[in-house]
Amino acid sequence: MLNNRSAPALVAGAFVLIGLIGWLAGWHLGLDSSVYRSGALAVLRGEELYGHLTATPDWAVDLPFTYPPIAAVLFLPLAFLPTQLVWAVFGAGTALGVAAVLRWTTGRAPSLVLLVVTFSLEPVWRTIGYGQVNVLLMALVAFDLLRPHRWSGVLVGVAAAVKLTPLIFVLHLAVTGRWREAGRALATFCGLHALGFLLLPGDSLRFWGSAILTGNKAAGNGYITNQSLSGAVQRLTDGAAWAPVLVAVLSVACVVVAAVLARRSHLGGDPVAAVLITAGCGLLVSPISWSHHWVWVVPLVALLVRRTVVWVVFTCWALVVPSGNALLDNLYVLAALAGGVAWWARGRVAVDVRSARVGANDPRGRWHG
Repeated sequence: MLNNRSAPALVAGAFVLIGLIGWLAGWHLGLDSSVYRSGALAVLRGEELYGHLTATPDWAVDLPFTYPPIAAVLFLPLAFLPTQLVWAVFGAGTALGVAAVLRWTTGRAPSLVLLVVTFSLEPVWRTIGYGQVNVLLMALVAFDLLRPHRWSGVLVGVAAAVKLTPLIFVLHLAVTGRWREAGRALATFCGLHALGFLLLPGDSLRFWGSAILTGNKAAGNGYITNQSLSGAVQRLTDGAAWAPVLVAVLSVACVVVAAVLARRSHLGGDPVAAVLITAGCGLLVSPISWSHHWVWVVPLVALLVRRTVVWVVFTCWALVVPSGNALLDNLYVLAALAGGVAWWARGRVAVDVRSARVGANDPRGRWHG
């Protein structure tokens, strides 16, 4: 009988079955997961990781490997699977990862209805379609931050080593006073990249020397699905020469405000809100935040299940093609900024209410020593 606990496993099994059928039928499955596999095969064959990937399927777009060398090393098991089954691995992992994150953030196993709602979100279905790693990295971070354990911080370091953007959560650990975990995360990150240099010295030099900026035109990609501050500024200014300065100013301001809000939420007993604030900040300040990177909307929609506007924003088709409309073309960025402003205002109101209560009960009010 299908229940809240068995639904994720059933969905994961369905992805595996689709992958098996796709393998036998020769379907074209997994654009990004095929790149992960091609990167792993390049390592095994001693080929250049940041050039043309010879293992890329004929049907796939000739995309570059944009992750650090250690990511390709960690992807090595994928080299022994056919492309369609690699997609199935990430599809099944996404299903289980979504369910796990929902459980850790809401405190209960997700219902089938909630799973359907989350799978209808554009970042999630696009992640599944591409065979992306986004949800798996989110699950590593969520477990480390929301389920404290003896080695908390290690999984954040692993996630950041695979894809640099989770480094924002090292700052999260620091601003929320979890210094030991922050140190553990940073040590794991540095240790894995040191291993990358040891195993793939040439590729490591190429990545940190040039590929980190040239991959996906990270320094100035204004395509519509890049829903970061950088992408929005590039679109709104038509790539003006002063755009990078504006991006830098906005990014610094975003990090400062997010640090304040995350610390306030964490100390106020709401660690989930603190993590979501940090995740939103990371998406905004990253040079490249493709729309499928916005999977952190999954716990947000679960927690605000009655706020249908959030679901509408992240299920709409506004990002499929450029519209020329400043609101629609920058929808995720504007939604995140609006959410930050609302949370700041909510905190201010709470402070004012507490101050009023103190003042009513104590003539000395907030000046009470």
